[in-house]
Amino acid sequence: MVQTTNRFFDEVARLMNDAAGVAQGVRREFETLFRTQAERWLRDLDLVKREDFEAVKDMARLAREENDALKGRVAALEAAVAKFGTETTTFNAPPSYPSAGGTAMGDSFPSQGPGGPSGQIDPGTF
Repeated sequence: MVQTTNRFFDEVARLMNDAAGVAQGVRREFETLFRTQAERWLRDLDLVKREDFEAVKDMARLAREENDALKGRVAALEAAVAKFGTETTTFNAPPSYPSAGGTAMGDSFPSQGPGGPSGQIDPGTF
């Protein structure tokens, strides 16, 4: 009878061991399924990864700092222009250069186009 009792307990212990192994397998399968589904949902939401967010945040900070520095430079240049703007300064007009059709420096452009006074071009001239 002692042997029968031990066999019964052995069978119960083996059954519990198998049940625990099955439970662990089910738990792993459930975790894998849940993780896969969660990743799919996050991918569908078009969320940004943390590393990408931090990189863009640093770029924006650097751009703001550069913008502030440029604002200071523009303000200094405007102050310099205002200082010199009170004095009378004249600028000379740039020299005029002859166009491709002109003959000399002072010549004006011809009043007629290539087609004569009517503006029509004879197709046989080309």
